[in-house]
Formats: sequence, structure tokens, C-alpha cells
Amino acid sequence: MSITLDQITGSNFSYQHLPFERFLDDMVDLGRERLELWGIAPQLHIPQVSDDEARGLRRTIAERGLSVHCLTPEQVIYPVNVASPSAWLRDSSIAMFRRAAELCVELEAPLLFLTPGRGFENEPTDAAWRRSVDAIGEIAAHAATLGVDCVLEPLQRVESNLVNDAATLARMLDEIAAPNLGAALDTVAMATAGDTVDGYFAALGGRIRHVHLIDGKPNGHLAWGDGELPLGEVLDGLGRHGYEGCLTFELFGDGTYAFDPRPALEQSFAAVERELARAVSLSTL
Repeated sequence: MSITLDQITGSNFSYQHLPFERFLDDMVDLGRERLELWGIAPQLHIPQVSDDEARGLRRTIAERGLSVHCLTPEQVIYPVNVASPSAWLRDSSIAMFRRAAELCVELEAPLLFLTPGRGFENEPTDAAWRRSVDAIGEIAAHAATLGVDCVLEPLQRVESNLVNDAATLARMLDEIAAPNLGAALDTVAMATAGDTVDGYFAALGGRIRHVHLIDGKPNGHLAWGDGELPLGEVLDGLGRHGYEGCLTFELFGDGTYAFDPRPALEQSFAAVERELARAVSLSTL
């Protein structure tokens, strides 16, 4: 089995300084059918969006022949931290994700994207780990009542001191033990942790339900070709393990992509298309 271009979603990462309709029109032009929506102001600030507004967004999306596959609230640079020792911050973060699960229903999005948060650097991680496990378990349970699945992504060490690699992700998923909670593989987080696609599947197997497919040096959120990661090896590995889920270009770079996001997406699609064509040609030799 091999990865196909149809598995790659459209996404509004880097579109935060442009109208939402511009993002949708670009995704139609790029041949996308499914979207991963980044929940960030001004386009989709989770605490602000009403049910009626979400249904209006869904109609606007559907009018263009698109659908929402995954909702990814901003949860690293915003004041969102499910593992925070601050009670108000942790409680408001859990409430935000619970609300995001409800918006998934209105958007008809089957998947909600989660990250583990972080504890203070000078406290034992056991306490923050327990806060994260309890919070994500509560969010996943609420999402399950709504028919929404969730995925949990490891973060780079600069972003979290709790879940940074495939092994700790597997441990957290085991502790939470929620049937509707799977794993997300982020190629930059994977590379910075020294993991591999094979290592992820050895640790997590069929629990891998979403992929952020991005280049890096090895960190960053770069268009393919702007970093140094081995795109062909990643795609080959995902195909070899029979991955059938969606993949998303989560592009931020140094901020310059946000001036004009579409060329970076076109560059990434072209890079993937070249690698897929290379794999096909090699298989016929």
C-alpha cells in the first residue's frame, strides 16, 4: 500500500492574516476535499464561536464541496494548558476542549486534536503528568458522548516536558485507556525526539490516526524542501505500515508563510507528488 495525495487535507495554518473565504477558495483550487481547521482568532476562536456560527461555517465550507475532518484548537501559544498547576488555567483549558468537541459536532468534524500541556520546569513531572492524564481523559470522555474521536500529539521538548516521543505517548494513551483516543504523528516532533516512522508504529500500531507532515531542520514547521527531513522515507514508512488516515501540512516557518501561504502549500504538494511518483517508478523496476 502507498500514501496518496487524496489523504492530504487542506489546512488554514498560516492563513490567520487572511479571510477565511480566501483559505477555502485556495483549498478548492488545490484539489482538497477534507480540511483540518486550526482554531485560532480571528477565524475560529473556540471560546467565541456559537453553535449557529459553527453551522454557518459548515455551510460555507460545504458550498465549496469541502468537509471538516479535524478541529485543532490552538493550544501551545494561547493560554491553554491542561497540565497547568494553576487551577483556573487548567479548568479553563479543559472547558475550551470540551467546547471544541461540541463544535466538532456542529462542524461535522469526526476528529479533535489534543496535546498534553506542560508542568513547571522546577516541579516533579509526576504531578503534571497526572493532571494531564486526568484532563485528557475527561475531554475524551466528553467527546465520546458526542460521537467525536480524539488524537493526542507529542510535543517538542521546548513545548512540553511531559510527552515528547512515541514511547511516552504510548504510556499516556495506555493510562487514559479511552477507546476514542488515538495518536497523532508529527514528523518534526518525531525527528527532534530521534524517533522514526517504524518506531512509532512499533510503539503505537493502529492507534496512529492522524499525521502532521512537515519539514524541519529538524525543528520548525516548514514547507517540504525548506528543511532537511527525508520526505521519501517518511512516506515509504507510512505506506509500508498501511496508514490510511489523513495527513496535514502544518506550516508556520518563521512567519513569512503567513504573508502568502499558498506558494508554500503548492511547494509541499509538488514535493509529495514527486516522491510518490518516484516510489511508483522504483516499484516497476
